[in-house]
Amino acid sequence: MITRHTKIALISAIGLSLSACGTTESIVSTPNYDTYISSGDTFKHTQFKDISGHSIDLANTPGNKLIILFATWCTDSKRTFRALNQSALIHSKDLTILAIGREENAETLGEFAKNYRIEFPLIADENRHIYNQYANKGIPRLILLDENN
Repeated sequence: MITRHTKIALISAIGLSLSACGTTESIVSTPNYDTYISSGDTFKHTQFKDISGHSIDLANTPGNKLIILFATWCTDSKRTFRALNQSALIHSKDLTILAIGREENAETLGEFAKNYRIEFPLIADENRHIYNQYANKGIPRLILLDENN
């Protein structure tokens, strides 16, 4: 027999799994994930420092760019990196990939890069400064930019 306490725990677990990596602030049954960049908009951030201290200037990067906004604790983010590592995109000469870790620091991103064999630049966004310009909730976010950002 399932107790009331067990039912509540089960419903909570289902709710958590359905919300995926939407937010750490609250769980909602129907998330409203707004994106603050649309097709035709220009990506505002073009200068970055990766976790190794290297400067990245998207204006000087030819071809298309894939920007990934993610978190190391998010299962959907982890699944995205596993899929990306298995795809031909990872070796494309016409695509620059960089990932921005929402609420992450260089240490957690370095460990994540080791565990997930990430060979493209990772950017720490500890206080959501970058993330908040492009979304309100929900990760991972993938933004594809053309050569003009």
